[in-house]
Amino acid sequence: MQRIILHIDFDSFFASCEQQFDSSLRDKPIGVTATNGRTCIIAASREAKKLGIKSPTRTWEARQICPSLITVPAHFEKYWEITQKFLNICKDYSPYVELFSLDEVFIDLSSTENLFGGVYKVIETIKRRINNEIGEYITVSVGLSYNKLLAKLASGLNKPNASPPASLLAGEVGRGFVQISPQDVEEIYSKAKLTNFCGIGERVKVRLNKIGIDTPLQLRSAPLDVLISEFKDVEGHFLKELGLAQDSREVIPYYLSTETKSVGRSYCLPQNEYDQRLILQNIFELCEEIGIKLRRLDKKARTVGLYLGGNQTYHGRKTITDHIDSGRDIYGLCKTLYDEWGLAKLSNEEGMVRQISVWTGNLEDSSNLTLSLFDATNKGSKIQKVMDKINDRFGDHTIRNGFVHNSPSLKTVPNGYMADRFERQKLVQSF
Repeated sequence: MQRIILHIDFDSFFASCEQQFDSSLRDKPIGVTATNGRTCIIAASREAKKLGIKSPTRTWEARQICPSLITVPAHFEKYWEITQKFLNICKDYSPYVELFSLDEVFIDLSSTENLFGGVYKVIETIKRRINNEIGEYITVSVGLSYNKLLAKLASGLNKPNASPPASLLAGEVGRGFVQISPQDVEEIYSKAKLTNFCGIGERVKVRLNKIGIDTPLQLRSAPLDVLISEFKDVEGHFLKELGLAQDSREVIPYYLSTETKSVGRSYCLPQNEYDQRLILQNIFELCEEIGIKLRRLDKKARTVGLYLGGNQTYHGRKTITDHIDSGRDIYGLCKTLYDEWGLAKLSNEEGMVRQISVWTGNLEDSSNLTLSLFDATNKGSKIQKVMDKINDRFGDHTIRNGFVHNSPSLKTVPNGYMADRFERQKLVQSF
């Protein structure tokens, strides 16, 4: 049986949320900035997009396009609350609802659409409920097809939906809705760009162009061995299936717990940073946050990785025999890498850093590990538990190490791609 897959994508989600929260921002060009500064627009409103402001873009560049642009800081906790309300709506129409990112889901209606008057009626009802239960300024665009690949492609071809949402008549392809049937694929591929497809970014596009593939139709007819020669086996097969519009992936319900293989955190500094102490303080804060997440997930790690991006790029990892979940221990391994790279000996200009990423891997459930026999370790664990209770009650980083006393606190918030396994775990538990 041909599957019935929806991909529902919020329109200008972060900006629309801000306009929903504050009516004075409506019908005006606004740019949502990262919470740590105003140097980059991470999301633009519909009005700003019409003027040519894209995201991400630097704030000064956006103001050259639109001097009257209003900038507001992001509020990810509020966006996450809206996402959870949206999930509660979607699960009323199918048990198969997959949270793809903070502002988009897949829904498999193959076995349930007839219970609700057909797929078009379901789409109309979901849009109406979003309008009534979440807010009239928050809209979605919908793609309908027989697999996830084409459903996601479809949702981006006719954005955004009207605001407030217009009624969707059965069979009508209106603003904010596109359906792709098997017989439509050839025509859709003839009009689409390579970068319209999930999985093809600018870098992959450039590599495809180098081997003579400039359009989806050319990818459709490209020999598999040519793709494998350029992209290796796994990605080569993926691109060939994409070209053939084939996708057998299932819609994975968001309430099913998934295995956590790594826990990490990335942070873009608000400006180019040359102060090594401040760089190390930010690394320490990220390590503390990862430690908090590991303990909440009841996990410990053996591998720690660090990435620094600036004038030069540094990345590496350390694997140890013991399992750790302390921010201090994670930082110790990061500091070892930092010292091995010789960054402390570089001049200010050479040692500039803008992007920091810390991650942990080789995870194991804490309950599966043998307890330490050393009193010092047990004492430190008890202190950590007390600190965790205080931070859980009053907010992360309420109690901070003296090393980071004068540095900005990095607040833990859900990110746009919902990569935070702890937030997903909480969602599973709340179902």
